[in-house]
Amino acid sequence: MTSRQHSAQHPIVGAAVGVRAVLKSVADANPSFMTADDKAVALRELVAAEAQLAELRLRVLADAGDVAAATAAKDAAGWLAHHTRTRFADARADLALAQAMDRCRPVLAAAMREGTATLAQAHVVRRALEALPASVDVETTARAEAFLVEQTAQLGPKELGRVGRRILDVVAPEIAEAAEAARLAELEANAEQQTRLTMRRLGDGTTRISSRVADAVATRFATYLEAYANPRREVSSTRVDADRAGGAAAEEATAQATAHDPVIRLAYPRRMGRAFAAFLEAIDPSRLPIHGGDATTIVITIPLEKMQSDLAAADLIGGGLVPGDDSDGSDAGGDRITAAQARRLACNARILPMVLGGRSRPLDLGRARRLFSAGQRIAMAIRDRTCRGEGCDVPATWCEAHHLEPWQRGGRTDLDEGILFCSHHHHRAHDPAYTAERLPDGDTRFHRHR
Repeated sequence: MTSRQHSAQHPIVGAAVGVRAVLKSVADANPSFMTADDKAVALRELVAAEAQLAELRLRVLADAGDVAAATAAKDAAGWLAHHTRTRFADARADLALAQAMDRCRPVLAAAMREGTATLAQAHVVRRALEALPASVDVETTARAEAFLVEQTAQLGPKELGRVGRRILDVVAPEIAEAAEAARLAELEANAEQQTRLTMRRLGDGTTRISSRVADAVATRFATYLEAYANPRREVSSTRVDADRAGGAAAEEATAQATAHDPVIRLAYPRRMGRAFAAFLEAIDPSRLPIHGGDATTIVITIPLEKMQSDLAAADLIGGGLVPGDDSDGSDAGGDRITAAQARRLACNARILPMVLGGRSRPLDLGRARRLFSAGQRIAMAIRDRTCRGEGCDVPATWCEAHHLEPWQRGGRTDLDEGILFCSHHHHRAHDPAYTAERLPDGDTRFHRHR
């Protein structure tokens, strides 16, 4: 007898073949001729049968390490995904569930075997139990498993997940609060490790912002944006009146209601995007940290004659802060805006318009002050844009103001006597082991003494 013939005699193989044969026998059956009651019964029974088949498949999968070893697959999930053309993530999750039921989840396995718990519900129960703190004892975990499996008779996966997150409140309220605090502390520590934010120019005038933050931070951010994105109450009430009016009256009333608020008809993601822009404009820079030696300020530069023109462009100081595709030698307008946009932002007291050629504050302080003023730093940022150390591209907002002629040796705190260096090059400028050479383009080249 060959190994294939021997395998065919195993009850599980026989059951699998038999199930497929039965299903094939009804392949041509037309549900259109079923009564509503028959369809209801069939649907319930088929879902239960799917759960039983899934449990049988998981039982085999839990013991299929030798199958993977025979083909050098990493594990049974990898073998399953490759040979059955399923998603690897699904196969991996199924393997975790299979191993859990085989090792320590007998109640859950029995429920699937009876067809009373679906595969989706089983995944939820496993995740809920594995999320319990390590300090929870085996007996309490068993009670939690039993309770959650009992709830599968009346709760779907989503509702079951909600119960699972607070399962200790039900089965062990005396330890629930301490366990929940420990779990939250662990989640917060993990969130801190996972927090990320990236920005990248796309070359079409937009920048993609992607971030991963703690749930509490996301909720706080969403709350702030909702304040800008939500429809106004008076507009909403007018729209209700318009809907009640019907016909042409409804269209006219709706148009009047939304004429002054174009955001209201935008899709929610677009409303949130515009709300993000509005939120940034509303931030009070006086409450932000000192950045680059001065209060955090956005600076727009535009010649006076262009400021008065309809078709002109302005520069937004901050180039180099956001990475992008520099292969074509340009940023596709990344830090440039229209004159109309500059005029609008100039009306905002939190945006500093630097109109070149117009009237401005005095920038030369001579010997009256030791440190450069905020206005001087802004002027230097506009002039230098980046660190003036040769070959350095650290943005001006990250740089420190440096006297070309040391102040203690008679140097003046004037704009022409100041230069921006990043922290590294500023230290080199004051390091006696280096000499500094001013280049024709205004950059500084440092030489170490031999």
